[in-house]
Formats: sequence, structure tokens, C-alpha cells
Amino acid sequence: MASLRHAHNPGVFPLTCAVQNYAWGKVGLDSEVAKLVLGGDPLAVIEDGKPYAELWMGTHPKGDAHIKDNRIAQTTLGQWIAHFPACLGSKVKDTFQGQLPFLFKVLSVNTALSIQAHPNRELAARLHAQFPEHYPDNNHKPEMAIALTHFQGLCGFRQVEEILGFLKCVPEFRALVGNKAAEELQCSAGDAVRAKHALKKCFTRMMNCEKKVFVDQLNMLVKRVTEEGAAGKDTGSSNGELLLRLHSQYPGDIGCFSIYFLNHVLLDPNQAMFLGANEPHAYLYGDCIECMACSDNTVRAGLTPKYIDVNTLCEMLNYSPAPSAAKIFPPVQDGSDPCVTVYDPPVPDFTVMRIQVPASVKQYTVAPVDSASILLVIEGDATATSAAALSDVSLRRGSVLFVSANESVLLHVASPSGVTMFRACCLL
Repeated sequence: MASLRHAHNPGVFPLTCAVQNYAWGKVGLDSEVAKLVLGGDPLAVIEDGKPYAELWMGTHPKGDAHIKDNRIAQTTLGQWIAHFPACLGSKVKDTFQGQLPFLFKVLSVNTALSIQAHPNRELAARLHAQFPEHYPDNNHKPEMAIALTHFQGLCGFRQVEEILGFLKCVPEFRALVGNKAAEELQCSAGDAVRAKHALKKCFTRMMNCEKKVFVDQLNMLVKRVTEEGAAGKDTGSSNGELLLRLHSQYPGDIGCFSIYFLNHVLLDPNQAMFLGANEPHAYLYGDCIECMACSDNTVRAGLTPKYIDVNTLCEMLNYSPAPSAAKIFPPVQDGSDPCVTVYDPPVPDFTVMRIQVPASVKQYTVAPVDSASILLVIEGDATATSAAALSDVSLRRGSVLFVSANESVLLHVASPSGVTMFRACCLL
């Protein structure tokens, strides 16, 4: 009966996914996104001078994945789920109104993305009602980034002592914050509630600085750090290397000063960071897997030519100081499958698994879960068979597979080095 059931409604099929060519992306085949696209489709044309910033695997209207099987009547994943919402799994279908609750991505970052934060559900609903042109939906947008290569980002407020250190060593930064707010921060040390208030005051003062004032101070700072560097001095106390890099990408941008407030987080491959609501962050460089709730709501704070909503931003941010190590999100080994590592953030919308099948294993079953999932092959070759597929699917680096809820997939591993995949799903 199984084959009859799936003759009209296959539950497992390959996808062709949307690429976003944002200007900050890595260029040509330097980009992990471009390499994966080419791996998944050897006929794809990758242009040398073109940025390949993001690969979108999901049903977002700006990049709905195409079904790579012309025997299936629906052309996109979004259309298919609308026809067969049971594929989401009953809990997911009911909780998220028949929608796939996550967007799965690969990012290849060459120049910094804007410093931003994403609203919680309550604030998202209010912003969307008031300013729909800036906030296109009413959903929250928690995100998780898992490094594929060495990855750098800014994330969350630094510990107060570190910020005070910069206020002391970087007079141009102190000029924007002002002596009064800086002294308040100094006096708040050791009192968490006072520290949050003082930090908010300092950040808000800086963000509300007149443009001429902060551009003059930034030019003075860049000149000073450049001269000190040329004279062979250590510019670490001014975070000089990062400052000059961001200033070369976004000259005259207030975001260049945010490096004195925010943690500079460095991730090794397979390390992750989770970005909850109201957490200020910016990706700076590297390649990562990203999973997020399906939303486009972004409140920007700098390193951007786009709209900056300073008041909303300064009101909403989470001003809890923390060390950069606290921003690294630890995955957990799956108790029942040694090949699986689980990145399970504190939100219901998504979970990501890394599946690493060693060379010694020639057949591996991707276990069923009670949720639709999307599989991305990062390394290796295999043939996928499933009672829910119309035919066998050959998988290689860059292949993307949609798997309906409660369906299992058997992999016949062909590559001598095994197979590495990432899987996004929703475990309620």
C-alpha cells in the first residue's frame, strides 16, 4: 500500500534552492554558497565577479525552493506544502498554521552585515501594525548560526569592565558617549540592574549623536590608529585592526563604534551562536549554516546604508553584559545515534542536526521525526532511497532534500570519506 499512497503524493524529493546575490557576499567560487550550488547542479553557471551571499532552503516568498522532479505537479515547496499540509507533521501543522516554521540558509560573508536585532513576537506585531513598510510581518526572528569555516561576528554587549577599558583608551569613543554617561557606567560596576540602565544610556547617547560629531570623531580615531599602526605600535587597546577593516567597508558609519560595546565572537567550524530576540549582532566574515524563524523583521543599528530606526533599537535591546564565550551555543550529542549532533535552541521554531556518517558505515538511516525537515549535504556522495520517494535520489555536496514528517531515508554511502549533512526540522 505504501507505494500506492505515494504514487500521487511523494513525501521525499530533491530541491533547487534560491540564491541571494547581496553585495556583502563572497565572490565567485570563493563563496561556499557558490560551491554548494555548483556541487548540487554541475550545469549551474557561477560568475567570477558576482557575490553569492545566501542560499535559501525553505518556502519564504522571496525565495521559495523549486521541486527538482517534473513528475510532481506543484513547482515549489511552498505550493506543495499548501496542498499537503500533513507533511509538516500534525503538531507543527497546528502550531504554525500549516506553514513551514523555519528558513534554512547557508551564508558566505565577505564584508560585514549591518548591526541589527530582531524583535520578539509582541514588538514585531506592534512594529508591523505601525510601520509595515519597514517591518513586513508580525513574527519574531530568532536565529542560529553554525560555522562551516572560521567565522567572525559581533554579538551581545561586552562585560562592563571591557567597555570601561575602551572608554578610557579611546577618547574619540568617550566623546560620543559623554563623560556623564561614562561615569554612570563606572559607578554601576557590580550592580546588574544599574549596569543595564547605564549601558542603555551610554549606547543611546552614542546612537543619537549628531552626524557631524561622530564623523569627525571617527575620522580622528581612524587617523590616530592608522598612524600608530604605521609606527609599529600595538593598536589592540583601540581594537584597531577591526576598526580599520569596518571603516574601510563602511566609511563614516556610526556602526564602526559599536565594536567597543559588542563582543567580537570567533567561531571554529561546527561551533554555533544563538541570537535570541533583542540581541544586537552582526556577522563580519566567514561561511555558516543559519536557521531562523520565518520572518524578515530587522531593526538596524549601523554598518548599513539602509533605514536605521534608532529609537526602536535603543528601547528594545537586551543590555545584559556577558563574556564572548557565553555567546557560543553548545550542541548536544544525540543519545540514540552517535552520528548525530543536535543544536536545539530555546525556541520552538527550529532545531538543527549535524549528521556525520563515518567512512566505515556504508548504509545509514536518517531517522524519522514528527516534523518536515530539509537536509543539506556538505560533503560526500550517497544514494537516498525511501518508500516515500518516487525514485532513488543521488546525493552529493550541495544536494538538498525535503523529507516529510515521519518518513525515513536510507543512505547508501558511496564516498570513501563518508557523508556530512545538516538537517533542519521543528521538534515540538
